[in-house]
Amino acid sequence: MIQTPSRSITLEEFLKLPETKPANEYINGQIIQKPMPQGKHSTIQTEFSTTVNVILKPGRVARAFSELRCTFGGRSIVPDVSVITWERIPRDANGEIANTFPIAPDWTIEILSPDQSQTKVTKNILHCLNHGTQIGWLIDPDEQTVFVYLPQQKLEVFDKPEQKLPVPTFANELNLSVASVFGWLSE
Repeated sequence: MIQTPSRSITLEEFLKLPETKPANEYINGQIIQKPMPQGKHSTIQTEFSTTVNVILKPGRVARAFSELRCTFGGRSIVPDVSVITWERIPRDANGEIANTFPIAPDWTIEILSPDQSQTKVTKNILHCLNHGTQIGWLIDPDEQTVFVYLPQQKLEVFDKPEQKLPVPTFANELNLSVASVFGWLSE
């Protein structure tokens, strides 16, 4: 849902607004509210984040964050899952994870919700790729399809259960297939 303020606001003004649930994003001067996650979306989001963190976090390779606000390139977006390599995770003066992430994720994952615009989500993935993201996934639970976006390459479509899904090089330890991702919906 697009929320048009009575006057246009800047990114800086947007970032001072209180957070909402579901989250608002700032895209091209507009405030757009993300849809409320439903069962399939939430299941894939949780299982994906857990899988990444169980495999990559112990070795301090990368960490998955759910619904993390990332502000970069004139936008403030909230990917369903942002995977960020360990050395790029913003830290505060105490060495703890910072509250603000002024960077693009290394891997962005969006899970299409019913009635959500695939075009809007795709534009966010492409924005990430244009600002240093290594790979983007758009997961469509209804079609049991994963669209994979890589910088300067053509879109790849994965819709056969046996297909292994490409991951960024830092995540080569992950072994995910179309069947494993959508199998989470039956567990």
